[in-house]
Amino acid sequence: MIEALTPPARGFPIEEFAQRLARAQSFMELNQLDALLVTSPQQVRYFTGFESQLWESPTRSWYVVLPAGGDRPVAVIPEVGATGMASTWLQDIRTWPAPVPADDGITLLSDALREIAGVGGRVGAEFGREVHLRMPINELDMLRQKSDVILVDGTDVIRRCRHVKSEYEIAKLRYVCQLASASFAEVPEMLQQEHTEITLAREFRNNISARGADSTPYLVAIAGKGGYENIVMSPTDRAIGLGDVLIIDTGATYDGYFCDFDRNWAIGNVDAEVVRAYESVWAATEAGIASAVPGATSSDVWRAIAGVLEGAGSLGNSSGRFGHGLGMQLTEPPSNIEGDATVLAEGTVLT
Repeated sequence: MIEALTPPARGFPIEEFAQRLARAQSFMELNQLDALLVTSPQQVRYFTGFESQLWESPTRSWYVVLPAGGDRPVAVIPEVGATGMASTWLQDIRTWPAPVPADDGITLLSDALREIAGVGGRVGAEFGREVHLRMPINELDMLRQKSDVILVDGTDVIRRCRHVKSEYEIAKLRYVCQLASASFAEVPEMLQQEHTEITLAREFRNNISARGADSTPYLVAIAGKGGYENIVMSPTDRAIGLGDVLIIDTGATYDGYFCDFDRNWAIGNVDAEVVRAYESVWAATEAGIASAVPGATSSDVWRAIAGVLEGAGSLGNSSGRFGHGLGMQLTEPPSNIEGDATVLAEGTVLT
């Protein structure tokens, strides 16, 4: 019988969204922006609370404009989403009957940007690293021509806002990580039966879903004799057997927030070098955790981990980084890499 954990409440109070907007406005001032335009599912949900499975369809674009002054964002969205957006804290919701290929909301959005930012105003958009502008490039060109505003990179505002998690966000992250930990603890029992990578991944996904996870978009289950060759490919029909080292890496979600961590198992007996490698990685992880304190940098975390691995005889770092930020996306800034000067704060969440 699967023991249920008590989940945190879904959603956020309006005060949480008001605080997010206020932070965004302070960062807009630093970046000399008159407005911020967001288009991707995570950014729209972060600033509005709007969540829909229709994001899976590429047909329609969705726009939310955050004013540099004012108390709420403005939504410019397809009519099909009007009722859902009206259930959020937003009040100004402008719609069009998308799709309209000749002008798919661009005139409506242009008018909103001109009204909010002013003619010649600077509007930040998702132009930078690790963010994506979810609209056709041709329509972006049309927007530049019609809006009479200057579109610039607004990534810094988004990154600063999402870098520090609130108590509400941390509660959701903690819960989904607890779900994954509980499911990981069941893997030895799952392995009492014969499994391929695919069938084990399926049983693990069912287990974490039964515990309360909303979805498991990311699930790697890979095994190999004495070790595995990659940590990114999908499970296969390969049978898991004696002498294998198995990794399961999972990114499950609860109320829009991800966990992202893995566990390793040895099936039967493995070489002493495998055990030593495992112990070295464990020690390096503990060193990284100990170094992740407010005021430290992402590079400090990287250095703590790298120092232990190098001391244990590591042949080098081919993965590129030793962890990253975590939140509404499986991976978020910062990257724990050499030279990353991102300062960790109370409320920063890292893997």
